[in-house]
Amino acid sequence: MLKGSPMWRTSNILYTFFLICIHFSKMSGSSDGKFMYFAFGSNLLKERLQLMNPSAVFYATGRLKDYKLDFGLWEKNVETAWHGGVATIESCPGEEVWGVVWTLSNENLSTLDSQEGVSHGKYSPLEVSIETDQGVMLCRTYQMNNFHACPPSPQYKQVVCLGAEQNGLPKEYLKRLEAIQTNNYIGPSVLDQIRVASEQPEISN
Repeated sequence: MLKGSPMWRTSNILYTFFLICIHFSKMSGSSDGKFMYFAFGSNLLKERLQLMNPSAVFYATGRLKDYKLDFGLWEKNVETAWHGGVATIESCPGEEVWGVVWTLSNENLSTLDSQEGVSHGKYSPLEVSIETDQGVMLCRTYQMNNFHACPPSPQYKQVVCLGAEQNGLPKEYLKRLEAIQTNNYIGPSVLDQIRVASEQPEISN
């Protein structure tokens, strides 16, 4: 097969596609039927994550270097179940984002993607290196597309802070989360579903 011929170009394209598929296969799941997921927003809270992803099991807390936490929307003025901005990460040298590494069954890959709105272009999956006490872990996480800054609702902020506290994130980082300004929304939200699912008493703001 001559280099540069139509058949050579077709073979080269197919080979490149094959390599890409292998990469995303490794990113999405492992040979033991599970994958590692780094959560930094509302999925810090076990009860929230398990609403749609019941196989989630805590693995470790961890740090993502050279990124910062931010809150916003993928479209301006779009309505969301949280009634405000939601968490994402942005590249920022010298900053860091703390979160939780969860192990999930590969069967929950589609439900996690669905929760993050991947098929609708809201978030894109991303492979990141997370520093944990058990070493550096390659994890799946999600980054918002077409980011527009928007403050979170008090309910969303509350779930993020509860998750950070539940899993023992550093106290200084928790203080930073608690200092986040909200949009002062009052009304129903996903937090109500979490309370029902976990059968917890109502938590005051």
